[in-house]
Amino acid sequence: MHELRMVDAADVDAVMLVLRSALEGGPALLPKDLRAVRGGSLQDDAQISTVPESMALVIETSGSSGTPKRVALSANALLASGAAAHENLGGAGQWLLALPLTYIAGISVLVRSIMSGQEPVVLPAGHFDAQSFVEHVAQMKGSRRYTSLVPVQLARLVDYAEDEAGDAQKTSDEADGSTSAGGIIARLDALLIGGQAMEPSLAIRAQALGWSIVPTYGSSETAGGCVYGGVALHGVMVKIGDPATREVWISGPVLAEGYLGDDAQTSEHFVTRDNTRWYRTGDAGDVTAGILTVTGRLDRVIISGGLKISLDAVESAARTVEGCETVVAVSIPNSEWGQCPALIVPGLVASRERDDLDDRLYEAVVAALGRLAAPRVIHHVEALPRLANGKVDLIAVSQILCDSDE
Repeated sequence: MHELRMVDAADVDAVMLVLRSALEGGPALLPKDLRAVRGGSLQDDAQISTVPESMALVIETSGSSGTPKRVALSANALLASGAAAHENLGGAGQWLLALPLTYIAGISVLVRSIMSGQEPVVLPAGHFDAQSFVEHVAQMKGSRRYTSLVPVQLARLVDYAEDEAGDAQKTSDEADGSTSAGGIIARLDALLIGGQAMEPSLAIRAQALGWSIVPTYGSSETAGGCVYGGVALHGVMVKIGDPATREVWISGPVLAEGYLGDDAQTSEHFVTRDNTRWYRTGDAGDVTAGILTVTGRLDRVIISGGLKISLDAVESAARTVEGCETVVAVSIPNSEWGQCPALIVPGLVASRERDDLDDRLYEAVVAALGRLAAPRVIHHVEALPRLANGKVDLIAVSQILCDSDE
């Protein structure tokens, strides 16, 4: 056993110091947001002071749709992830940190920075600001330059760059593209986009600006993104472990040790088959010609009228309606059907337009999935509640519906 050090995630230098030591066999790191500790932890922090020698990092999951877990990762897993990422991207480089260090994607930026021997450029904490991001990219001096973002951050950057380009076009046809926001961001050799599914239209807009977008798939349990553009990184194996549910299983040196203090969850999600250890992701998908396509969360499947309905599929169908690219589907109880889908639509519209929009959302879902999957409730909000990593807070979204019924 060795020490587990809890460090304020807002102190990048302190996290970097302990992380560097942890990668070399020193005390393990638990980055923690000391300003906003969320309930539901498995144990009181005071009870966790030592962990097995194999552990270098403990990351608390977001708990966006359930109880948070503490994922324990070894130094070997973190280093294997960093090496595979750099190999895929074309070599080590300088990284821009734009994500909280309470999340594996943020810590991975520091791990790769340590491995490359280059200091990361750090975006100020707090609300993500597109102009500040552009200014920090301009400060990067590495021969290769990378960053890691979530889709909501990318969307803000695309909007900012497109708006700037539009304004420049109105005033001058000879604007210098290399010093524009879009041109500066295009200096990045790769923008890794993960944490949640990215809308295809967003990727197309970003690529039209000349940006190198790399969609990633992974989780804390896989030391971050381990599938880039649908292809597993070197050393990582992906398969459909259960033909009935189409659950995606992942294996390789990037896997976590398990869940700290929760042997039952560890045994459920990490299994050994034919002498190979696999992580059961809880995601449904397909692997065709070596390309992984994730179709949704298994825990986002409800039973309505005796039939299975994927909330992710309902969400995808609704998002085909113009202006509803960020709509969220959740489950609500129904006395007749058991459970039914409901939609939460961000971006308030005038009441005279709402009925038309609701009709279009309803018909889009029906056309794609049938009337049983149609939303029984469509609720409009100004904005969706989000976690610090940009994911929609599904617990808070469900509470919005509960509150609206009172």
